Amino acid sequence: MNDQEQHQTPPGGPGDDLHAQLVALVERLRREKDAKWHRSLPMGDYIVDRWAKARALGFGENASIYDSALVFGDVKVGANTWIGPFTILDGNGGLTIGEHCSISAGVQIYTHDSVARSLSGGKADVERAPTAIGSRCYIGPNTVIAMGVTIGDGCVIGACSLVLDDIPSGSKAFGTPCRVHGRAGEA
Repeated sequence: MNDQEQHQTPPGGPGDDLHAQLVALVERLRREKDAKWHRSLPMGDYIVDRWAKARALGFGENASIYDSALVFGDVKVGANTWIGPFTILDGNGGLTIGEHCSISAGVQIYTHDSVARSLSGGKADVERAPTAIGSRCYIGPNTVIAMGVTIGDGCVIGACSLVLDDIPSGSKAFGTPCRVHGRAGEA
C-alpha cells in the first residue's frame, strides 16, 4: 500500500461523501484563484476570508490576515493593514501594529521569550515586554522582531532582518542585527 492509499478515507465510510465534497470545493476554489490571481495557496487560505478573520480578531477596518498566520494573546492591528501568510503575531506581552502597514510573508513579531527560563532550568519566568509597530510601515519577508522593540511610523525594514532595538520613525533599516541605513523612501 502506498502513502496516498494509506491516508484516504475507506470507501463507503461515514466521511466519504463529505470528503468528496470538500475535495471538490477546494479544487474549484483553487482553479478560481489561479485563473484570477495566478497563485496556489494552502487549503485554509482558499476557504477563510482574510478580511472576515481580521474582523473576528478585532483588527481595524479593512485589515486582512491570511489563515496561515498565527495570532496569540493581545494583538491590536490598525485599519488597512495587511498581514501576510505564515506570519507569527505574539501578543502575550501586548502587540500593537498601526494603520496602513504591510507585514510580509514569514514575519515573526514577539512580545515574550523564554531564554532566561531555559537557561535557569525553569526557575526564571518567561519574560514579556510590549512590542509596537507604528503606522505606514513595511516589514520585509522573514523578518524577526524581538520583544520590547518599537518601530516608529513610516519605516521600511528590509527582508530577513533581525530587529533587536528600537527603530526611529521614517527610517530605512535592515540587517542582522537590524541597523538604520538612511531615511525611508531614499534610494
